[in-house]
Amino acid sequence: MKNDNKHGSLRVVLDTNVYISAFTAPDRPLFAVWTAAVRRAYCLLTSPAIIRELSRILRKRFGWEDEKALGHAKLVAHVSTLIIPTEIPAVIAEDPADNHILACAATGQADLIVTGDKDLLRLKEYQGMAIIRPADFLRILNGL
Repeated sequence: MKNDNKHGSLRVVLDTNVYISAFTAPDRPLFAVWTAAVRRAYCLLTSPAIIRELSRILRKRFGWEDEKALGHAKLVAHVSTLIIPTEIPAVIAEDPADNHILACAATGQADLIVTGDKDLLRLKEYQGMAIIRPADFLRILNGL
């Protein structure tokens, strides 16, 4: 990880699947990842592409009303530092949306990418940024 300072200095990109898990099951452990972002325990980075994908998935796959999905997307934007990548890498051909996660992390100089996505996890790291599972990130948060 790039920096050793604690409490808010850890720069993290959450994959859409982490938001989905937190928002659709607030009684489950992954919701703690979101509440830690709200408390500013770490610096959450996101991009317009990630926010759009989150809203789309909540509406299409989970049947959320437009207003509810948009409200959660706006909440993510409010809690996060918004990153505008200028270049989208072509690293993962199987799911091009994953490349937006990598672009956000690279442009935002993230320390970590947190995901449950197998294609991203297979990389293990990208440009020096570790790619880890949400359960591993929860252990890191518990140590802060």
